[in-house]
Amino acid sequence: MASVTIREVRKNFGPVPILHGVDIDIPDGSFTVLVGPSGCGKSTLLRMIAGLEQVSGGEILIGERKVNDLPPKERDIAMVFQNYALYPHMTVRRNMAFALEMAKQDQPTIDSKVARAAEILALGALLDRYPRQLSGGQRQRVAMGRAIVRDPQVFLFDEPLSNLDAKLRVAMRSEIKELHQRLKTTSVYVTHDQIEAMTMGDKIVVMRDGRIEQSGSPLDLYDHPANQFVAGFIGSPAMNFLPGTLRRDGSSAQVELNDGTRLDAPPLANGSDGQPVVFGTRPEHLTLSDSAGIPARVVVMEPTGMDTFVACRHEGVELSAVFRERHDFAPGSTIHLLPDRQRAHLFDADTGQRLAA
Repeated sequence: MASVTIREVRKNFGPVPILHGVDIDIPDGSFTVLVGPSGCGKSTLLRMIAGLEQVSGGEILIGERKVNDLPPKERDIAMVFQNYALYPHMTVRRNMAFALEMAKQDQPTIDSKVARAAEILALGALLDRYPRQLSGGQRQRVAMGRAIVRDPQVFLFDEPLSNLDAKLRVAMRSEIKELHQRLKTTSVYVTHDQIEAMTMGDKIVVMRDGRIEQSGSPLDLYDHPANQFVAGFIGSPAMNFLPGTLRRDGSSAQVELNDGTRLDAPPLANGSDGQPVVFGTRPEHLTLSDSAGIPARVVVMEPTGMDTFVACRHEGVELSAVFRERHDFAPGSTIHLLPDRQRAHLFDADTGQRLAA
């Protein structure tokens, strides 16, 4: 196992900059998730760690060794791809053993490593099948088994679950996390799905437009987003954002929305009187009120059994609320939503940065 250190890494495709000086420290044995919208540079960064893309500037270290100019086979990494990348003419056993055969390892060692990986991933009954005879989830387990047998210093996962259906994705999330807890191998995982990031990672790195917006533990990013982008990206359903003006009166502060509604500002929020701000509140942090709070017109009701999701509008701004109780609001009716002040957020309207002490 080894840590991965990324220092001022840049990537250009011709004259077009893709990554703009990225710095990340990935501790030994950790599970780090790179997350962000499509085109933010996360897969490119992963491929640079793997050696599949050249580094335009900066350094990548695996352990203490700089790997910028090393070919992929000398970096002691194993990569699991989105499309599985299995050899269709080889059995599961041969797919898993192939890299070891190319490394000229002896047959007893190969058999032992394949048997160990097959046991870990419950593939023992499938070893003599071909990829075409497997389900999507089984193929993904074979791809992970092929990585495990190499016993690498670092696992790299490039959106490995995106081709699976929703139920299988949830099951495979648990399998990958359990695998990491068992092997303790440093892992770097790329996804655009923030639920995957929240549930799987020890550390999340949120990227946008080739830059890092924030990194930290899943709950740290959820509770203390550095800016409006991170606040809107982490959490499902997404955080609600209401434009307004900060009003200060001595030691108290309120946010005046565009229709004149006033909401208590979050405790210890910075900002000056009259400053344009954005008030952020998560859907699960809203409660129903008789008359106080935000008047919102109900647009759509989505009962899920466990929760009730309500899509609303306030002065043209989309709002969503999640209640544990069951409700039956009529579309077009008005409800009042009261934010939890202790868990609300305030952002500068111009920069998007969080206004916090």
